[in-house]
Amino acid sequence: MLRNPKGRIAAFFDVDKTILAENSGTLYMRALWDRGELDVKTAAFNLANYLQYKLNLLDIERWTHKTLDRIKGQTESSVAREAADWFDGYVKPTIYPEATELLQKHEASGHLVAIVSGATKFVIQPLAAHLGVKHSMHTQLEMKDGRFTGRTIPPICVGEGKIYWIQQLIEREDIDLARSYFYTDSIADLPLLDLVGHPQIVNPDPLLYREARKRRWPVRFFEPPQPSN
Repeated sequence: MLRNPKGRIAAFFDVDKTILAENSGTLYMRALWDRGELDVKTAAFNLANYLQYKLNLLDIERWTHKTLDRIKGQTESSVAREAADWFDGYVKPTIYPEATELLQKHEASGHLVAIVSGATKFVIQPLAAHLGVKHSMHTQLEMKDGRFTGRTIPPICVGEGKIYWIQQLIEREDIDLARSYFYTDSIADLPLLDLVGHPQIVNPDPLLYREARKRRWPVRFFEPPQPSN
């Protein structure tokens, strides 16, 4: 079902450390710290979780649900207003110029470009709009009576979950995965890397770097974006 010979070529892009030079969760924690809403203990806890993630040791579902406790009971409009300011001030400045160039290159080649990430819509939708990307998949948040429950709609868009969320796009757009590309930094994305014909490794974590060298996959490291004056 996922392979469709003679179909369209797609270029899928992960977000954290692939399009963005920083982890979006870390950027959110930084914003909370700057506003005085994060204590040292919680900051250290989140740093430890990030290191576990880089080593593919983090229980991503448990971590996601714990993180979402912050927006439990809030309306979408209230979270969206806060997220818009956060995106402009913290996320947008971390976009890799090389990632933007690659997106544009694939667009110019007639490829379908899609962002697929474990982050939420409050990161992915403004990022996709800013970059002019029409297709995006992300972790879905559960709502009840117009308010967030603090839970996700499974599966989380990580690992095998990314394959789940892109299936409809693949079928609808007649995509041939055997000729398609996937850009990512994370070993957690190995399931989708194994499906595409052109795995593209960027700024990899140690485990993915080792795997890429073993499989002779191309590896590239982007230059950090320069701060604006």
